[in-house]
Amino acid sequence: MEIKIICHRCKQKFSASTTTEIIICPQCRTVIPNRTPRKQSPPSGGHYGSSIPSLIDNLLKKLCLALKPATAPGLSSFVYPKSCGLDNVGTLGNKRAVLCGVSYKKWKYKLKGTINDVFNMRALLIQYYEYRDENMLILTEEQPDARLIPTKANIESSLKWLVKDCRSGDSLVFYYSGHGLRQPDFEDDEIDGFDETICPVDFLKEGMIVDNDIYKTIVQPLTEGVRLHAIVDACHSGTILDLEHYYDNNE
Repeated sequence: MEIKIICHRCKQKFSASTTTEIIICPQCRTVIPNRTPRKQSPPSGGHYGSSIPSLIDNLLKKLCLALKPATAPGLSSFVYPKSCGLDNVGTLGNKRAVLCGVSYKKWKYKLKGTINDVFNMRALLIQYYEYRDENMLILTEEQPDARLIPTKANIESSLKWLVKDCRSGDSLVFYYSGHGLRQPDFEDDEIDGFDETICPVDFLKEGMIVDNDIYKTIVQPLTEGVRLHAIVDACHSGTILDLEHYYDNNE
């Protein structure tokens, strides 16, 4: 079950689950305690009632340290490389990530939670895997910079940035949360006769990004010793990287 929330800091409207104890505004990253009334079991011991508030306080403190408020996370200290057709700033680190969430909020097939997914992944990578904001590109429709809107051109440029000059020891992450579709395979290289695709926010005008192109952009350029993790939360995404081998859990 979801509730409607208006951030007290930036006035952004968004939805969140009633079971989530800590809510993070997808726009300004403000941490908001979920005060939705919930049924609770009676305390079983003398320390139970007093321990819960302290646990929540500790969690809030940790989240505040891990998630620094920012209007555009990851934007202030990077700029795209020239090879992507944009500006040239920032440094490429040993750990890089492209996190993309598309909500299609202006369309009838809009999705809820995709932008929250992106910032949850950002928090996970920073807090537990030592990634840094300056080495991440975060693409959502909420970003104030036009280069970070998840259009087809911006996603393709970001993927080129992800693997640019990669070398042994690098750890790369591509995360996508949005719609996925498929289209007839015109190159006759798919067993089922279809290419899998992801849908940028402008896919009705500019077209989808097909698995063949994703493979050529972020898999083919990888050198020995580079590790790429791709997490694609979309329909038809099982073979979205068009890899040579796949796992069949029926065998």
